[in-house]
Amino acid sequence: MSMPSIPPHVRELLRQRTDARNERDWAQADALRERLAGLGWQVEDGPSGSNVRPILSAAASRDDSGLPSRLDEAATVAASIQVLAEDHPADLERFLTGLRSHPPGVTWELVIVANAPSFDVDGLVAEPLPAAETVVLRTEPRLGWADARTLGLRRSSGEVTILVDTSVEPVGDFVTPLLAAFEDATVGIAGPFGVRSVDGRHFDDAPPGEVDAVEAYCLAVRRGALRAVGGFDPRFRFYRNADLDLSFAVRDAGWRAVRTSELPLARHEHRDYESVTPEERDRLSRRNFYRFLEHWGDRRDLLLDRRD
Repeated sequence: MSMPSIPPHVRELLRQRTDARNERDWAQADALRERLAGLGWQVEDGPSGSNVRPILSAAASRDDSGLPSRLDEAATVAASIQVLAEDHPADLERFLTGLRSHPPGVTWELVIVANAPSFDVDGLVAEPLPAAETVVLRTEPRLGWADARTLGLRRSSGEVTILVDTSVEPVGDFVTPLLAAFEDATVGIAGPFGVRSVDGRHFDDAPPGEVDAVEAYCLAVRRGALRAVGGFDPRFRFYRNADLDLSFAVRDAGWRAVRTSELPLARHEHRDYESVTPEERDRLSRRNFYRFLEHWGDRRDLLLDRRD
């Protein structure tokens, strides 16, 4: 989030709160935090100072500001395919080309979260997709990864919502075989990339079948399971390990996680991974993993291969 995107009155309140913290006036600092929250801004304190980000429910969006969640509504299509548009138009264009060449054999919609993108999304979606509606959700300023994904989840209309990273390219109809996993009514989350762990600290790639978690390169979640968990923890501003957290939340709500057989998807460079230095990537990943452990570190009962 860039500071120019923060309204002047919010910047002033943040400055006052910084002064209060420097003076160790914790009561005033807490009061200003609550005041900022009431205005729709969440304070994030760090070693280099404090900043704010928009709270999802109050995030400004030119087309969709204030719209309620659709999760309590009945599904209108079999699948919602959700992608995130931020900085790499060629990746999104490659993904859309794959969808046009290999459209799903079920009713579907495409949900694009245009997360303050650096390019013109409308130009890429001008050509319609076969037998599908395209929904573009626009945000300003840019949301963290979890908030952006949750926005798309809450506005989806599918019985199953499929999160796909644009580093993945459809080379066939991947949706129809993916949805087959949900013919088992106990399955709440599924995808072609899954992991298992014996200790909840180290996760390894798993073969097809039941898994501890599904990775977000391609992650599908049943509408009922999504209603139960609501979405991602908003503190996951970086993508890594957020999929572990969501998978465990879905499983804790009583559903199973399944890795499918290989799907017709080609994988390319993962931009979120490559866009940060190894040092920063490790720092952000560790921070997210600590959040995962905060939620699930003592839930060894959720591990399929646990060692007691």
